[in-house]
Amino acid sequence: MLVLSEATTQLKYPSKAFVSFPESNSLIADIQASTSLDTFAFNNQDSESISVASAIVKMLEDLGVEYAFGVSGGAIAPVWYKLQHSSIKLLHFRHEAGAAFAATEAYFASGRPVVVFTTSGPGITNALTGLLAARWEDAKVIFLSASTSAPQRGRWALQETSTYTMPSAGLFTSDSLFHYATTLECSEELPEVYRRLAKGLARPDGFVAHLSIPTNIQTNSVEKSLPPVTLSFAAPTASDEAISECGHLLSEGPFAIWVGFGARFAAAEIRQLAERTGAGVMCSPRGKGIFPEDHPQFVGITGFAGHESVLRYMQEHRPLRTLVLGTRLGEFTSFWNPAMIPLRGFLHVDINPDVPGTAYPSSETIAIQSDVKMFVKALLKRFPKRQNRAKKQSLPRPERSVINASTNSPVRPEVLMNLMQRVIVEGSDAIVMAEGGNSFAWAINLLRFSKPGRFRVSTGFGAMGHFVTSVVGAALTHQGKAIAIVGDGAMLMNNEVSTAVRYQIPAVWIVLNDARYNMCEQGSQMQGYESMDVEIPQTDFVMLARSMGADGIRVEKESDIQAALEIAMASTSPFVIDVLIDHTRLAPIGTRIFSLMSQGAKN
Repeated sequence: MLVLSEATTQLKYPSKAFVSFPESNSLIADIQASTSLDTFAFNNQDSESISVASAIVKMLEDLGVEYAFGVSGGAIAPVWYKLQHSSIKLLHFRHEAGAAFAATEAYFASGRPVVVFTTSGPGITNALTGLLAARWEDAKVIFLSASTSAPQRGRWALQETSTYTMPSAGLFTSDSLFHYATTLECSEELPEVYRRLAKGLARPDGFVAHLSIPTNIQTNSVEKSLPPVTLSFAAPTASDEAISECGHLLSEGPFAIWVGFGARFAAAEIRQLAERTGAGVMCSPRGKGIFPEDHPQFVGITGFAGHESVLRYMQEHRPLRTLVLGTRLGEFTSFWNPAMIPLRGFLHVDINPDVPGTAYPSSETIAIQSDVKMFVKALLKRFPKRQNRAKKQSLPRPERSVINASTNSPVRPEVLMNLMQRVIVEGSDAIVMAEGGNSFAWAINLLRFSKPGRFRVSTGFGAMGHFVTSVVGAALTHQGKAIAIVGDGAMLMNNEVSTAVRYQIPAVWIVLNDARYNMCEQGSQMQGYESMDVEIPQTDFVMLARSMGADGIRVEKESDIQAALEIAMASTSPFVIDVLIDHTRLAPIGTRIFSLMSQGAKN
């Protein structure tokens, strides 16, 4: 693998500008340069000292945090109280994992870091799945947890959290779960904690931190002013020589552009590059909408639930090279399919230098560590306007077969997706989120987006319960509708309808209710396993929603779908649409099953 030389630009940031803000309903980074980091300091020479809990909350306010999600408990009470009585809006969730999932999607909807707080012991372990999802998704989340005070450690304290009862490595130290983790043992550590949090939030990619605070430390006094902190941040971008070399290589013949979620801030530049060069464009499932799916140069979604048109494009119009922008090319994006390898290999641009070359280690890869937007902007200068380097050609396009609604019962998922496209995708600016299972297979394959920031799916960690809970965080910080397409299994596993009711957040759940874990059933049958236990007792989710104070409607016939969607979109309250779905319709999950079988999961 060849790594092109890179240059970096030194920037200094104020603490309140570590965040990215959405523009035109997309998540556009807008980090402002400044000469120094705003100091977090208070002069206690003329005033009383403050508690560690107060100091931590003041730090979070200065770092741009607006929301804190969590579940309280006695051990975290001092911090909880200070959060409750600060400018940070605190939301009490029903499960710690739901709070962490919601924090992840609240970050992506707003661009601002979000706090998750829990008590000690099971509060921490309950949150871990959601925090792992935050790490995999490259969100910016700060986790505050309580731990046992030193005098009580090793003495069987209730929910004891110490090295006697829980592993330290990885949970309370920086590792694969947390970019930064520490246990605050004294107030003198606060300046270093603040510096590390500020530095982490200034990163161009994700940052998940864990600050564990013993209960007695939370109420200790901070006796010294914290000194000013100045940070210098290097935003990686390719050198002029590297850009020129990339332009030269791409000019040698037809090339494709493979777009991932990491390119979401560069949508306009990518479209310009494609239109100037005639390149075919394909997107990862998480990258849906970054390049318009109705554009004539869009050849389809790759990987899980992707489009057959992509493989036809690679066979009939095989490019000399593929320019990869902001995608890891992991299993659900590529399935490591050799058919996706271009004749002369990849030019792979990513902010993370460890990404290029990992998916296809045997293929020629030129690695460019750079912010994608900055790279494409610079590359455009090598391709003048009105230049058409490729002859006009008809590229393979995803097939759009529309099945009209009828009085059929149960509802075919293809009909539901078609009407969602019309009412929700094209008729609103709502964020659409698809839960793990057949839900995200149907959504990835059939829904079409023309703008970034409208579609969210987790194809990395892929935890069930991610979007059935995080839709609450997305709707809150989007300040509008967020729609979660979920299965009945996920809805029963972990939902935050009650939280949405408590804070009157206009989240909408569309439940594909087929009384089973249908992806498991269909997938296991494809693997050669029969008579698997997958059924779930039929649940009335409208009754469940109303029991918690939400509104809802049940859809049993296809002819009732549109009216139900319109009612839900007009509602200002949390809303559940319970759709009795036809479980016999085979979801587009074949590529995942074939990948599992190639790994040995077959009968």
